[in-house]
Amino acid sequence: MPDRQVYLTRQGFKKFDDELTHLKNEKRAEVAERIRRAKEFTDTVDNAEYDDAKAEQAFIEGRIQDLEYQLANATIIDDHPAADYVRLGSKVTVLDSSGEEEIYTIVGSAEADPRRGYISNESPVGRALLGKRIGEQADVVAPGGSFELKVVSLA
Repeated sequence: MPDRQVYLTRQGFKKFDDELTHLKNEKRAEVAERIRRAKEFTDTVDNAEYDDAKAEQAFIEGRIQDLEYQLANATIIDDHPAADYVRLGSKVTVLDSSGEEEIYTIVGSAEADPRRGYISNESPVGRALLGKRIGEQADVVAPGGSFELKVVSLA
């Protein structure tokens, strides 16, 4: 099965790379030390500190694998001049049917953070906006229902 492409901004790539470095160089050693200390206290059977440290170790190792995969399969979203249509990396201002204005930045799913206005190109809103030009309507079909957004500006 081919690897799935991961779209990242330059900032997102750096953030993930920094997190990977931190996990490999610092957190691994910290957790290994916690495990070593927990083993010294008592047997590993019924040792809550040991169990907790092992669970944290598993989480860290899983996150390291995830980050390595994302970075290895990353395609950097170009820092491009403003385009005349919505694409990955675009900052788009839209109006909903009630006249509310929202600003979204279209990013890959790994960087999506809707509370901060970063929406995935794979989300219903992101998919509907891709390829739209200023003045065009985007018909969004989401689990909560369908609605329209009008593209007001692009950056």
